[in-house]
Amino acid sequence: MCISMKTNIDLDDQLVEQAFVITGLRTKKELVNFALAELIKKNSKKDLFDLAGEIEFIEDFSTDTLRNNRYVID
Repeated sequence: MCISMKTNIDLDDQLVEQAFVITGLRTKKELVNFALAELIKKNSKKDLFDLAGEIEFIEDFSTDTLRNNRYVID
């Protein structure tokens, strides 16, 4: 579901121009929506450092064994 919200904001013209060049976008609306989506995506990712101590290391782990066992049918 997409909800539109109209608003008036003052944007730094130099930042907007740089962002247009970097992204190739053509409208401020596209640019602001893109920036918001990127902010959410970036901040939604779990930092690997946050996982320290939570992941069990298995010395003899084999991706081949895991892949082969995935298709075993009982």
